[in-house]
Amino acid sequence: MDAKGRAFLPAVFRKMLQAGGEERLVLRKDVFQPCLVLYPESVWNEQMDALRQRLNRWNKQHQQVFRQFVSEVEVLTLDGNGRFLLPKRYLRMADIEQDVKFVGMGDTIEIWSSVKAEQEQMNPEDFGKALEELMGDDMSTDNSLT
Repeated sequence: MDAKGRAFLPAVFRKMLQAGGEERLVLRKDVFQPCLVLYPESVWNEQMDALRQRLNRWNKQHQQVFRQFVSEVEVLTLDGNGRFLLPKRYLRMADIEQDVKFVGMGDTIEIWSSVKAEQEQMNPEDFGKALEELMGDDMSTDNSLT
């Protein structure tokens, strides 16, 4: 980030957004992790539609969940240099001071404090075990060379 709190979106992400015709991004704090999430506007709209379909307008808790989810967002646009402003309240939410790390997560982009990103990683052994549990027993996608 620069001194004004602007971050440069990496070129690979800018190209993908441009190819998809995306002009605006929606920023919010991740629900589970100490990071920020950038949603292309179309993805955000899909998420909002999916959430609304699961919520009952006449259920108090559902309304509170919806209100909290949508109240903590910021709509962003990239400037001509591919920069966007990260508001200070979001930097505090994700404990970001200066250096950021961008992580592509399919249809969203996470923004991490470089320090936090390292702390939140699983150690290699636990990662291998978790991946084996998720993928190891699935014989329907067996791609063995035998």
